[in-house]
Amino acid sequence: MGHQGDRFRQRSNRELLCDAVSLSTRIASLEAQRVAAVTEVERRCTRTDHGYASTKGWLSSVTLVSPGAAGRIVELGVGLAEQPAVAEAFDAGRIAPEHALLIVRFCARPPKGMPAEALPGCVAALLAAADGPLARTDGVRTAIAKLEAIFESDEQPASEDIDRNELFVSKTLNGRVAIRGDVDAVTGEMLLTALSKFSAPRPAEDGARDLRTPGRRRADGLTQLLSMLLAFGDLGHEGGERPHLSVHVHARDLGQDRREEYTRRQAGACATATANPPASHSTHDKHGTDDTDETSSDETRAPGWADDLAEGRGIAWSPWMGPLTVNTARLLGCDANVTAIVLDDHGVPLSVGRTHRTVTRAQRRALAARDRGCAFPGCGAPPAQCEGHHIIHWADGGPTDLDNLVLLCGAHHRLLHITDWDVTTGRNRQPQFTPPAGVGPTRTCSATRRGSRRRAGEHPGRSPAPAP
Repeated sequence: MGHQGDRFRQRSNRELLCDAVSLSTRIASLEAQRVAAVTEVERRCTRTDHGYASTKGWLSSVTLVSPGAAGRIVELGVGLAEQPAVAEAFDAGRIAPEHALLIVRFCARPPKGMPAEALPGCVAALLAAADGPLARTDGVRTAIAKLEAIFESDEQPASEDIDRNELFVSKTLNGRVAIRGDVDAVTGEMLLTALSKFSAPRPAEDGARDLRTPGRRRADGLTQLLSMLLAFGDLGHEGGERPHLSVHVHARDLGQDRREEYTRRQAGACATATANPPASHSTHDKHGTDDTDETSSDETRAPGWADDLAEGRGIAWSPWMGPLTVNTARLLGCDANVTAIVLDDHGVPLSVGRTHRTVTRAQRRALAARDRGCAFPGCGAPPAQCEGHHIIHWADGGPTDLDNLVLLCGAHHRLLHITDWDVTTGRNRQPQFTPPAGVGPTRTCSATRRGSRRRAGEHPGRSPAPAP
């Protein structure tokens, strides 16, 4: 330890604990001051003043702050200028910078279904979730996910939007391979689950701790994972189970139809707007002077449903990535192992039922024989790349039999869960797909056998509908 550590060696344990807390408080105060100073630089200074194309570039070049962290500091400062309630909590040291940034990002891009009058109450609820040293990022993200579910629009949240996925794998000049990517929450959950066993610390035989950095452990884990997949196609076991994707969701939420749920949330948004009408801020007295009314405390008070944000109702949960929408849980539950867990009123498990497969191996073989791959018109992905989809979800009482199942590739499976595409079983016991209204002049189209070039909505002898 360097000279900085010398001053603490003679301190008692109690004094040392107090020193650590005091220094942390001072660092939080200095962080708030840095954000304020950088915000003013962003507002006033130009390339002529600091010589860089952006405040982010200047800050990362003249300090030890990384470019990514510099960008977040600038983003946070700009957001706090628009949200004084969040700025007050941050300046007072009640919320961490990363939590403040999550809240201002929510405010900058609120759910489309949320009325403007509901924003102050939502901010108050998020500040309550982020307040104090026991607040955790997953808790704040859960509260945000719950608000997005309450005021849900037809758009997918950014965390589940697969159209944003990117993976770059490139050879470098020195003969190595650089990997960089940005993937959705479900893909991230699968990746972290697969790497978990192989990237854990491995103490030496004499008990010495693993000296590898987390980044090195993940790289070693990826090497071992790829070696096992190529050699055996087997990931072994961790915690007594084969690595798998786990999603926890309340049975009541899982059984809620997507369109019914959207209608319910829209009604909730309207009720919130009615309960929180815009306040009048100024009046004129008979002398012509302005009497400015103080903003009602109800505007910034957490709404009645704020206490429900941390309960996890209305959202699903994955162990690595945290909150997911119920709609994604329904998609993943179409072809999965399902275990019923009975909880008491406090969320404590009382009993665990038997795990059963929603689509058995025998049914998958029968589906492969009938559909010959993805049944969506014009696709034809092979059966090995497909999943079983319940036409009427089993959580809604749909049976798991061939007449209620259809084989779909991952892309078209998601399409049926997030859009108005419908599938039914025709008189010939073959899947019949119905595109959303406005996609094309023809409303019903048959499943296409693998190898056919016919596109979605296209019938022999009729004009084709645009492909989705």
